[in-house]
Amino acid sequence: MTVTEQPTKDSPPPRLGMHTLTAGRGLLFGGDYNPEQWPEHVWVEDVELMQAAGVNLVTVGVFSWARIEPEPGARDFGWLDRVLDLLGSAGIAVDLATPTASPPPWLGHRWPQTLPVDESGHRLWYGSRNQFCPSSPVYRERALALVTDLADRYAGHPALALWHVGNEYGQVCHCDDSAAAFRTWLRERYGDLGTLNDAWGTTFWSQRYSDWDEIVTPRRAPYIVNPTQRLDFSRFSSDALLAHYRAERDVLRARTPDTPITTNFMGLFKPVDYWSWAPEEDIVSNDWYPDPADPLSPARTALTHDLIRSLGGGRPWLLMEQSPSAVNWRPHNLPKPAGQLRLESLQAVAHGADGLCYFQWRASTFGSERFHAAMVPHAGPDTRIHAEVRAHGAELRRLDPVVGTPVPAKVAMVHDWPSWWALEERGRPSDRLTLPDQLLAYYRPLWERGVTVDLVPPSADLTAYELVVVPNLYLISDRDAAALTRYVHGGGVLVVGPFSGVVDPHSHVRTGRFPAPLREVLGASGEEWMPAPEDRPVRCRWADGTGFTARIWTELLDAEGAEPVAVFTEGDLAGRPAVLRHRAGAGTAWYVATLPEPDALGELTARALVDAGVTGALPELPPGVEAVRRGPVLFLLNHGAGTVHVPVPHPAEDLLTGSATGDRVTLAPRAVVALRPLG
Repeated sequence: MTVTEQPTKDSPPPRLGMHTLTAGRGLLFGGDYNPEQWPEHVWVEDVELMQAAGVNLVTVGVFSWARIEPEPGARDFGWLDRVLDLLGSAGIAVDLATPTASPPPWLGHRWPQTLPVDESGHRLWYGSRNQFCPSSPVYRERALALVTDLADRYAGHPALALWHVGNEYGQVCHCDDSAAAFRTWLRERYGDLGTLNDAWGTTFWSQRYSDWDEIVTPRRAPYIVNPTQRLDFSRFSSDALLAHYRAERDVLRARTPDTPITTNFMGLFKPVDYWSWAPEEDIVSNDWYPDPADPLSPARTALTHDLIRSLGGGRPWLLMEQSPSAVNWRPHNLPKPAGQLRLESLQAVAHGADGLCYFQWRASTFGSERFHAAMVPHAGPDTRIHAEVRAHGAELRRLDPVVGTPVPAKVAMVHDWPSWWALEERGRPSDRLTLPDQLLAYYRPLWERGVTVDLVPPSADLTAYELVVVPNLYLISDRDAAALTRYVHGGGVLVVGPFSGVVDPHSHVRTGRFPAPLREVLGASGEEWMPAPEDRPVRCRWADGTGFTARIWTELLDAEGAEPVAVFTEGDLAGRPAVLRHRAGAGTAWYVATLPEPDALGELTARALVDAGVTGALPELPPGVEAVRRGPVLFLLNHGAGTVHVPVPHPAEDLLTGSATGDRVTLAPRAVVALRPLG
């Protein structure tokens, strides 16, 4: 299944996936459970509270390596046996983690070469977590020995429902083992030093390599490090982590072939290319912590959920971690107001999640996360948070009709990790043009109109989409540029943001007028990138005479068949195109040469949607209301501060309350309805 495909009634489900977990359980609900932090009499109370809250899945063992293996080669599984037996007897499924994300102190003490080294050559020590080098043979050996024994021990245990490999992979290491592994990776990529020297442009600054052993990781240097070396190291680092994930996964799969396997992603997390990881999992899962202080959090969250769903090819996914209230790791941690826990959880369901879990079940009293909110707070179960948890767990049973149903999209947004890595290297025209900001800027007006979006890599089959949005694709291959061109000529609508098509896959600037590989389809070309003073708005004008402002970025462009639909109005660029629209073949391409203010980008998005013939879930949405269709159910979520009235096209039943609606729905702040058509 490609990332653009959606499961249908007629297509068989994958052998293992969320349906493996939800069958007989419905929507999954639970969280991280760390019983090793508590005396055993608390475990019994925990399980009773879980049952009362409707919990049916918990993650166990993420940080238990030192408890299972207190010294090299020893094994203490007795406590974990009792935990799984207790949970299993209560009907609570277990997502059992391989505890390899945080090795015990004895590993780093006896084998310091397993500890990671930063780009300055400093070794990072134990005393926290994630203190391992992904390329360390000793780490790999010790980790796989433990995973093998864990799998042998619990294969066939009735509570085991899911394997959770490691945790939040993202470690980068510059040690000698990593350098050796990097050289091996480079040999496989380039074959010989001459090809590598050409790819890295080593004639610049006398960097030519004459022996493979001269190549190290891009460590701290006196000035800017070779950007292609750094790009390849980012590729390597993601692949090195993936290789370790695969090694653990393969041990588990050989012993428990009928148990699905996952690891938890972190949304738009820069160090790891999730497009390459997702096909290696049975279930795509994610950790996501919206910031209550961020006014754009609802749109940012929706974008993240759409990414995770898209990584799994449109199949249901698992929200592995979220927080019931305040986290502890921001400088200033706001709690979630009443109802926010429910609103954010149901937003994930609307975007395709079939499982909703939290970090964590019971608040820790010691350690670095002792002030992180939990489903059972320090004050105990007789609390607002736990009451909300119990109420939410009960209502989720009413949403069983959406389990397994798709979230269809006619709009795709292109996102590529290598392009992101290359874009944000030092030494570019402006470091104020960042990929996450661009993605959110172009996503937000679609989200505000109730238009569902799939995210896709640049290599995806785009034929299922009416509109494709490319907020930024700084790095692009000839093949992918040709595919975008064919898409437009075949009748698609394409929107491309600034500073795209600039470099090839080696991060070499493409010569000629930019964006060179997209010049024909966009009907325009440029000669100079011109960042603008940050404190001075860029003034522009639509063709109808109305004005708008942009910021930070401008480009000196000429139209070559495209229609300038907006122009710059001041300075050296006065009268020059700012936004262009081009009919190419049977389709239409737009190019945006600046960073328009939100209202202007919303206007541009509305015009592109008209070109594509795409409408939102509802024709009219009040500000702050999100509309998402999942299968036959329309979710309406009020992220605003006031009560709103939303017109709906036909009578429906709200699955969450069982009540029927008329021609409009009233939504209080943080309210949600899940409307299934009547009749």
